[in-house]
Amino acid sequence: MDARENVITKVSTTVSVDMKTAAKTVLYTVPTGKIFIPLFVIIRNTSASLAGGSDYDFGTGANADTWVQAVDLSAMTTLGTDTKMIDSDGTKYAYCDEETEFGIKVITGSTAACTATIDVFGYLV
Repeated sequence: MDARENVITKVSTTVSVDMKTAAKTVLYTVPTGKIFIPLFVIIRNTSASLAGGSDYDFGTGANADTWVQAVDLSAMTTLGTDTKMIDSDGTKYAYCDEETEFGIKVITGSTAACTATIDVFGYLV
């Protein structure tokens, strides 16, 4: 049996995510026959300051807005060392159905060109 069905685990790591350009980046695709319950996301290893990056959405759909919206990462100004954990903060959200794409969408991105590594944690049902 897959450990992702029995424990909270890192389901994906995506490197070089563009944190400036307004677009969606897929971070994890839910396997066929499974439901994904996202618990938290880690933003790390930034290539530059995220100053100005005041609005990022996470979730499924074209706008990646079904899990957590309006995340402000603008305080992550020290490249390479700042790390931020995002969780649902008790907010009600929809789980991720099979074959859906969980991702991040930049709404108001960083002022400078910047990439980051993003880890997604949760479990499968």
